[in-house]
Amino acid sequence: MKPTVYSVPQRTIHWLTAALILYSLLLPGQVERVADLIGGGKTPTAEEWTSANIHIYIGFAVLGLTLLRIILRIVQGAPEAPVSEPAPLRIAAAITHGALYLLLLAMPAAGIAKFYFGVGIAGFIHGGPMKLALWILLVLHVAGALVQKFYWKTDAMARMTSGRVKPAV
Repeated sequence: MKPTVYSVPQRTIHWLTAALILYSLLLPGQVERVADLIGGGKTPTAEEWTSANIHIYIGFAVLGLTLLRIILRIVQGAPEAPVSEPAPLRIAAAITHGALYLLLLAMPAAGIAKFYFGVGIAGFIHGGPMKLALWILLVLHVAGALVQKFYWKTDAMARMTSGRVKPAV
């Protein structure tokens, strides 16, 4: 039997991951600058190192939280999509969620490949196409949640916020 809401750990991880991702997207670190300075034989400033390290730590945290979230989803399950949502949009939502999970695993991996192993193309992909894809998927995800709440008037958003949903009829 599928749960009707996400568990408290699932909700906590979702919102913590969202906050970390938004921080990284809106205040990107100076990882590339630090890597370039080191590669050029120069020493980064303490501020540059701090900025880069925060970005790196957030990347590792997102990777770990995403793995934990996938495990919890397998073990605890996830609520079904609301039946009032048209089938094509349920499919689109499933694809969007799957792409988000994949990207939240691939982006930190690409960052690790660039910073720790010097794979140049990985850095380009991380900060270019992957970052753009993440913005697009986040906009689709938020838009989908708002459509659920205000157009179809489902409790889909409540399942990931308060956990209080209307009992099934």
